[in-house]
Amino acid sequence: MRKQFISVLLALGVMGGLAACTPDTGTGEPTATPGATSASPGSTPGTPGPVSPEPGKSEPGTTPPDAETTAPAPAPPAPAPLPSGPGTGNAELAITVKPSQDGTAVNYTLVCNGGAPVAESQHPIAAKACAALKGNPAILNQPAPRKDVSCTQQYGGPQVATVTGAVDGTPVETTFMLRNGCEIGAWNAAKDILGSAGGAV
Repeated sequence: MRKQFISVLLALGVMGGLAACTPDTGTGEPTATPGATSASPGSTPGTPGPVSPEPGKSEPGTTPPDAETTAPAPAPPAPAPLPSGPGTGNAELAITVKPSQDGTAVNYTLVCNGGAPVAESQHPIAAKACAALKGNPAILNQPAPRKDVSCTQQYGGPQVATVTGAVDGTPVETTFMLRNGCEIGAWNAAKDILGSAGGAV
C-alpha cells in the first residue's frame, strides 16, 4: 500500500515538472522553448525557410524600384492648332524676333483681353496685334505644307521669330522663318503679332 502511494506521488511530480517546462498559452498548444526556430508552413523541419534580401538589394531577376532606366522619355504632344475664324481675343504671348542667327533678339510681351491690349503688354503695335488675334487666332498655326501644294523656292531672309504662350486658352508654341514662299506667306499673315521688328517681306 505504501509503495503504491509513493508511485502515485512520483507520477504526479513528473507530470507537474512537464507542465512547468511547457506552459500553456491558452490555445492548447505548448509555447516554443527559447532558442528554438519554427518552420514555415509546408516546409520540412530542419530546412531553412525563404531568405529575405538585404536592405537596398533586390532579388535576382528583379529591378529595384529606384533603378535608372535607359528608355527615352516620350516626346511631349504637339500643341493643338488654333481654330480658324473669330476668337475671344484673350492672349498671353512671349514673342522673340532675331534678325539673323548671330543678331540681337528683340523680345515682346503681348497680353490681350477681349481683343484689346492690357497694361502688361510691351509690344510696339499691341492694339493691332490683339485685333489680329481676335479676328483669326489661326494665323499663329504653322501646318506642314501639303504634298499637293508646292512652295516657291524664294528666300526671304535670315529672320527667325518664335511665339509661345496661350491664345483663348490654347497653348501656342510656333516658329516663323522665311526660307520659302509658304513660310513667307505665314510670316506676313502674322506680321502684326510679330511686331515692328518682324516686319513684312
